[in-house]
Amino acid sequence: MAAGGGTKAILAALGANLGIAIAKFIAAGVTGSASMLAEGIHSCADSGNQALLLLGGKRAKRDASEQHPFGYGRERYIYAFVVSIVLFSVGGLFALYEGYHKIHEALEHPEEGLSHWYWAVGVLVIGIVLEGFSFRTAIVEANKERGGASWVEYIRRAKAPELPVVLLEDLGALVGLVLALLGVGLAVVTGNPIYDGIGTLCIGVLLVVIAVVLAIETKSLLLGESARSDQVRAIRQAVEAEEPVERVIHLRTLHLGPDELLVAIKIAVSSRDTADDIAHAIDSAERRIREVVPLHTIIYIEPDLYRESVAGSAGEGVR
Repeated sequence: MAAGGGTKAILAALGANLGIAIAKFIAAGVTGSASMLAEGIHSCADSGNQALLLLGGKRAKRDASEQHPFGYGRERYIYAFVVSIVLFSVGGLFALYEGYHKIHEALEHPEEGLSHWYWAVGVLVIGIVLEGFSFRTAIVEANKERGGASWVEYIRRAKAPELPVVLLEDLGALVGLVLALLGVGLAVVTGNPIYDGIGTLCIGVLLVVIAVVLAIETKSLLLGESARSDQVRAIRQAVEAEEPVERVIHLRTLHLGPDELLVAIKIAVSSRDTADDIAHAIDSAERRIREVVPLHTIIYIEPDLYRESVAGSAGEGVR
């Protein structure tokens, strides 16, 4: 993982979540608020998730081995997928259970309200400020990468998982804090603790939705995604820029990691070209590909003869 935006956003989120988690647990113990307890567990889950992202980034930097000749870049995707599981199970399901339990208690003992509610409100307000700082850091770093893409497009198309994960976690944390504040506030104003339980249920639903979105996106990365469409066009143009390459017969790309790209190309050459001509063309094409796609790129180029009638039906050249 690059030492820039992703790491900076993760460290900002980790620092904020550790501090907020301690404060939330203290407030939950003093007030008896289910929303505060759920938020404390949520912050612990987020802290663990950021540690997992840092660990995944470190392990992905290992050199390629005989058993893993293309390196370990996909470890970043694996750890991001684990994050979605932790967020779903530890954060979301616990909050749903705690919300149900609190509502059940409130229905049986409606007279038992929150004690020392100002602790909860104070911690939640401070938490909103700290999470806002963390979220702002993630937004600033993500803006350096997303270009003109919308936020939905950025989350869906980003090849590096760290920033999208931190963005969604921070967004979930901010909304969760607001929900907890509403739940506690309504419980205090009305004297009915059932609102605290309802707020906790809403937090649980929110975390489950975010976890599912993260799982879907990281699963796609784990399965293997191609380069962006603009990168594929640039590669094709770079290969076809010079003779003796007549055209690209087919082109396949696959991300081995966020910063690692496998490129496999079959090019059409003439039967009149010598082996030296073809070798020189392949070397030149590889150089141009690395210029237009500044990633760690593994390139395989296969020369072939081309017949339009056969290629049009089968997508392959004829030897």
